Amino acid sequence: MELKDLTPMVKIEIVIPARHAPEVTDLIRSLGARGYTAVSGVAGFGHHGERGGRMLFNDHDALTMLITVVPEDRADAIASAMHPVLTRMSGVMFVSETAVSRAEYFV
Repeated sequence: MELKDLTPMVKIEIVIPARHAPEVTDLIRSLGARGYTAVSGVAGFGHHGERGGRMLFNDHDALTMLITVVPEDRADAIASAMHPVLTRMSGVMFVSETAVSRAEYFV
């Protein structure tokens, strides 16, 4: 398989407090995402200061990164719906072009 054989898609990565992950996964699935990957215990530094990875006693306060890949026509709806969500909680969303080898998994 060559790069020219891949199907263009949009990758959306959302980093949020773990306690909000169920709400966000429900939202993105309701807007056409066929699936997602959740990475728990995300650490980093940003607007809200330093955030550690997995908490020793309370995973609920850790950060989770949700990653979904969708066709471009579904990406606008997800990005638009996430804007008000991210105004009421800490978090960030990254949107980028990507390409996939099994397009039928995403449509």
